[in-house]
Amino acid sequence: MQGLERKWWALILVCTAVFMLLLDITVVNVALPDMQRDLNASFSQLQWVIDAYALGLATLVLTAGSLADLRGRKGVFVVGLALFSAASAACGAAPTAGFLIAARAAQGLGGAIMFATSLALIAAAFHGRERGFAFGIWGATIGAAAAIGPLVGGLLTEGLGWRWIFFVNVPIGAAAFFLALRQLDESRDPSRTRVDILGTAALTGALFLLVYGLLQGNASGWSSTLIVGCFVGAAALGVAFIVIELTSRDPILDVRLFGGAGFTGAQICAFALSCAMFSIFLYLTLYLQNVLGYGPLAAGLRFLPLSLASFAAAVITGNLTGRIRVSWLLGVGLFICGVSLLLMARVDTDSSWTVLIPGFALGGVGIGIVNPSLATAAVGVVPPARSGMASGTNNTFRQVGIATGVAAFGALFEGRISDHIAAATGKTPSHGLVAAVASGAFPQQIEEVSREAFVSGLQALLITAAVIAFVGAALSLVLLRSFRIHHHAPAPAGAGATREPSVETSPE
Repeated sequence: MQGLERKWWALILVCTAVFMLLLDITVVNVALPDMQRDLNASFSQLQWVIDAYALGLATLVLTAGSLADLRGRKGVFVVGLALFSAASAACGAAPTAGFLIAARAAQGLGGAIMFATSLALIAAAFHGRERGFAFGIWGATIGAAAAIGPLVGGLLTEGLGWRWIFFVNVPIGAAAFFLALRQLDESRDPSRTRVDILGTAALTGALFLLVYGLLQGNASGWSSTLIVGCFVGAAALGVAFIVIELTSRDPILDVRLFGGAGFTGAQICAFALSCAMFSIFLYLTLYLQNVLGYGPLAAGLRFLPLSLASFAAAVITGNLTGRIRVSWLLGVGLFICGVSLLLMARVDTDSSWTVLIPGFALGGVGIGIVNPSLATAAVGVVPPARSGMASGTNNTFRQVGIATGVAAFGALFEGRISDHIAAATGKTPSHGLVAAVASGAFPQQIEEVSREAFVSGLQALLITAAVIAFVGAALSLVLLRSFRIHHHAPAPAGAGATREPSVETSPE
């Protein structure tokens, strides 16, 4: 341990942090039914448990990268570690669903800080061929976290209780915090002069109002003053964000980059993948546990075909990105995801979980093809000086895809359940009844109708998600058809520059 070089400590600490924060995207899904029963959570609150974390990641990752460039990446990274660990402890101790949602938002903010500084710390510690190797380990860590999330969530939830999916982060985060203070070198970008606070506030407000409106639309009425006001406010803040970024001397996102077809295509692909695939996992988990009756561990195990196929396909695709056009890899990968979702949509009330296996396996292949290809495209569609911003933007679009997907699918899900119950009983159900069925609580007097309504809603979501994947595939092929890789190393998410002369390091 004494003989381990500081650069390897940097890699270990960064990968540990990234593993924890990305694991917490997928590890929560299989624990949601237990959280619901323990905290008496509503269907909307279950969605917010996912979305609060995704929004925290989405809205701060670009700003955190800028702040780290300005103030020092080591210092900002350890703040992120401390916030993430403290928020994890708060999540585990949550007495109510509302408290858990707030703690999840704080956890997402800490995760965004760690994620935004991770590649920058590696880039400062490694050089030459070793830097490429370190980036490869970082990428493998991301794949591993996504692959084993459902299984880890099932093991912890069934073995120790759902609170331990959060508590387990605390000792790991604490150890990483103290090691980071001792072993990491400080680095910063002298060219960074300010942090775009106004842009961050506008982006955060726009995304929050959009997701809130989607989540509350069925309950409040889509034409109600509250919901219309949310969407108008989201649009106004979105426009304000664009204006702020266009006039800022040091924007967190240079919106002029969207003038490039390749850059726009990479963001659409990131959004489509997360919206079509990752946001649907919430509803598949509720189906496995509440309709089929599996426990958290059994449900997590049934995601293994997807996880293993994704990991294997990513390893193979990583060796193909230099030989096959990235546009084809992205287009084919998303198309395969769309086909997998249609296969899953064959589910009905009499199905066993095995009906999902072909879709899970094929979906894993699609995800495994898209992820490494998208990582290449995300930073390769811009010149080196903009690759950090491009990487951060792509990560933002991934999280926005999850957040808006969970919210929009929830609205569609409840609408389809309501229509099915109304057709079967001849009476329009209350929103409380619809929300109860959506979260897996089937009233005894209409239990069979409720199950049918749930499955009907799930079918609608899977078909809609497939359409999103197909549209994303087509746009990726078109917008990235003339894409050529800018040969430079990946950049820190949120960083404005990647050239080594702009990085000042000092051991601490």
